Amino acid sequence: MEKKICSYETLFTISGNVSEEDYAALKDKFVGLIGENATDVAVDEWGKRKLAYEINYITEGYYVLVSYKSEPTFPLELERVLGLNENVIRSMTTAKCEKAPKAVAAAKAEETAEVAEATEE
Repeated sequence: MEKKICSYETLFTISGNVSEEDYAALKDKFVGLIGENATDVAVDEWGKRKLAYEINYITEGYYVLVSYKSEPTFPLELERVLGLNENVIRSMTTAKCEKAPKAVAAAKAEETAEVAEATEE
């Protein structure tokens, strides 16, 4: 069975109450985890910004956007790990899966029809 690879973007916010060194360590930890389990990793640090609203009395956060390609199971594990860290105040992962080309979809539809005919006989 062929492994399915999709493109993902994960945006996470680290508490603005941590020091610059702690922020760098946390960012490197999560980006390293993504690098171990994904390909085509691109990191875009947005820096420290004021939050739109307070989250647990925190008014600022460090935003990091990471784009990568991985198997569909990895983003779930990443979200779990991000949620366990008390300094990560928010995280969100979006999938950017491309649709299969029409020729591939048509071939799969033909295979499905052939299997259905074979089971009827």
